[in-house]
Amino acid sequence: MLLSKAWETYESDKRIEGFSPKTLKAYKLQSALLIRFVKDVQLDTITTEQLKSYVAKPSENLKPASLAHRIRFMKSLFRWSHKEEHIPQNPSAKIKEPKTGKGIPKFLIEMEIEHLREACCTPMEMALFKFMFSTEYRIGEIVSLDRCRINWSNRSAIIRGKGDKKREVYFNIPCEIWLKRYLNNREDRDTAIFVTERDPHRMSIAQMQYIIKQISNRASNNKDIHPHQLKHNNATHLLHYGAPLDVIQNLLSHEKLHATEKAWSAKAYITVPYAFTIWLCTFIVASVNPASNFVNWIPNE
Repeated sequence: MLLSKAWETYESDKRIEGFSPKTLKAYKLQSALLIRFVKDVQLDTITTEQLKSYVAKPSENLKPASLAHRIRFMKSLFRWSHKEEHIPQNPSAKIKEPKTGKGIPKFLIEMEIEHLREACCTPMEMALFKFMFSTEYRIGEIVSLDRCRINWSNRSAIIRGKGDKKREVYFNIPCEIWLKRYLNNREDRDTAIFVTERDPHRMSIAQMQYIIKQISNRASNNKDIHPHQLKHNNATHLLHYGAPLDVIQNLLSHEKLHATEKAWSAKAYITVPYAFTIWLCTFIVASVNPASNFVNWIPNE
């Protein structure tokens, strides 16, 4: 079987298994790069030495994370090929991923969050910022979310995430207020929860990223704020308010607890005054109403 044919069959199988279009698109690029290097040869003629040479190409200067992504695809393709008996041995079995290291987590402090909030100029921007910050949605999940999926009675929405998995995510009261204000002011009939202002239609991921970028630029935080950062920032706030790590893992839709622990590690970099403020707010709420609903008193940013 030719390498190109192996990729086509692999792609079809993984699409059936539920791999996201984004993942398959990235893997398609990796397959093209691999074919360019080793040529479109018979799969069983590819050796471990060839794959090591491909990974070690000096001209690439890839970052460890990018190199790890390349190796993950390569190992996945050849592991699948061996399992499907297209090759007698897996030439990628002895190739290891590089250590990516652990950087200091990027975390927004209270002042930065306030600046972002003040930088929102329209009900749509405020609703989008609140929704991103108070939920654990991935940006692609927000883009695909429809208005009818919102459950206003308990401030939640059920979405399909990675691997076509369903999960329920909650948002807080300030988010509900701005979301209703934005939706009530809309005159279009588009089903999407967020639409473009001109010729209203469902926003793309790029358009949503651009809006957050504009808000960040106006806030002058000197930080490159992105939607995924807002998602994990909220997770860190939930941890400060006493949410168990396994609950956060479920809300973030992380298959592995290690991914969720990044939010926990970010907790260590918050300043002492800010941590004290969070503790004080928690103490006051608990004193006034010990049975208060957890969802209702998560941070109102």
